[in-house]
Amino acid sequence: MPQSVDKILDHAPLFREPEYKEMLARKAEFENMPPVEQVTQIADWTKSWDYREKNFARESLSVNPAKACQPLGAVFVASGFERTMSFVHGSQGCVAYYRSHLSRHFKEPSSAVSSSMTEDAAVFGGLNNMVDGLANTYKLYSPKMIAVSTTCMAEVIGDDLNAFIATAKEKESVPADFDVPFAHTPAFVGSHVTGYDNMLKGILEHFWKGKTATPNGSLNIIPGFDGFAVGNNRELKRVLDLMGVDYTILSDVSDQFDTPSDGEFRMYDGGTPIEATKNAVNASATLSLQEYCTPKTLDYAASFGQKTKSLHYPIGVGGTDDLLGSISELTGKPVPEALELERGRLVDAMADSQAWLHGKTYAIYGDPDFVYGMARFVLETGGEPKHCLATNGSKAWEAQMQELFDSSPFGAGCKAWGGRDLWHMRSLLATEQVDLLIGNSYGKYLERDTKTPLIRLMFPIFDRHHHHRFPVWGYQGGLRVLVTILDKIFDCLDQDTIEPGVTDYSFDLTR
Repeated sequence: MPQSVDKILDHAPLFREPEYKEMLARKAEFENMPPVEQVTQIADWTKSWDYREKNFARESLSVNPAKACQPLGAVFVASGFERTMSFVHGSQGCVAYYRSHLSRHFKEPSSAVSSSMTEDAAVFGGLNNMVDGLANTYKLYSPKMIAVSTTCMAEVIGDDLNAFIATAKEKESVPADFDVPFAHTPAFVGSHVTGYDNMLKGILEHFWKGKTATPNGSLNIIPGFDGFAVGNNRELKRVLDLMGVDYTILSDVSDQFDTPSDGEFRMYDGGTPIEATKNAVNASATLSLQEYCTPKTLDYAASFGQKTKSLHYPIGVGGTDDLLGSISELTGKPVPEALELERGRLVDAMADSQAWLHGKTYAIYGDPDFVYGMARFVLETGGEPKHCLATNGSKAWEAQMQELFDSSPFGAGCKAWGGRDLWHMRSLLATEQVDLLIGNSYGKYLERDTKTPLIRLMFPIFDRHHHHRFPVWGYQGGLRVLVTILDKIFDCLDQDTIEPGVTDYSFDLTR
């Protein structure tokens, strides 16, 4: 065998060795796999217009949806508060999925616990699991707050979190005055952005309910579910500090998912302070940077007399203009010259590269706000976002996207697809090819299958490292996104002109 103590092979080269090729061939024969020619024939047909019509006609099946379930968003938002442990009322396996998703993307430990519900709890209810689980969490991990959410199992059997938590406190699992906010987050409806909204509203309701607000001129900022939160939140704070704004970021995960290696393990780091969360009820306004992450939360903030406003993932010139304009409108603070200069530098960079960006066609998928913001930036560069897909996008989102397309001459022929999945995207790419695909790591299979180059700008990113440490929001973030797109364009050009004397006539170094 090729694998030995002296020669350790990674899995990629290992499975190219003759022994493994033979093993896989025998496995295919044992499983009665159809001939390769037949598989190829059917695969080619699934890239046809005929199959595309059949694919888009399906109603009861989802194939590789570009979304995750509610509890993932709940765990994410809870991690952005001071010394908060996420407690998911459900099975251990579900929580392992949320932790794995976050830790593989951010390359940081993601702490969360479960009530370890099994078959008996599914029949008799999970009250005992809640009582014991809260006691263990409080004693073992010394949190300042425990944020409770649910999985499918708890929701199907109808466990009442409010009653369960009250009973657990009566049984002294945690002190009576200990903060245990909660949210029902059934995984079989909505998506991770719905869970984000439900959990954030649950936390604010825990601290704000029954309070009388005294407006103090400050601003609450809600970033929303964001795979680039480490870089984006820090860029956001830099911008707010430059503008001299008194603000509170509700759920700031930037330190939690970017702890240093200095010999000290930090189960909790940073996060929005509990006292700041309590005092946020007195803010004069709340601004959400992702509309579809926060409808319930903004309605709740508005019930305290706060002005509310929502944006669509502030990427690029127009997106950042809206961000700064909204902050200025809600706080009365002017936009400083330093930020105006940053805007001019981004516009200059876009103009410098216009010849390479103009007319490029794109397919974009991900969360509704990300797709909107990314498509808007593409239009600013003279590109054409032909296929825009959000599995968790609604008809209202489709209408907003169409309005965006209609606002630009480059939007002609572009279409938004709400409620569709990545198997639909495959049909789109196979029948109406584009130059570039923008999405998350799952798009690599679309890249291989349809030969559409992938740019990773959406959560989750598993197969590349440290993208989340750099911002994509703001004018500085816009430069980063611009460079990322251009690098992919030039990498593709280099690959296409790599053959000496045959394709290398472009005078590459004069670009």
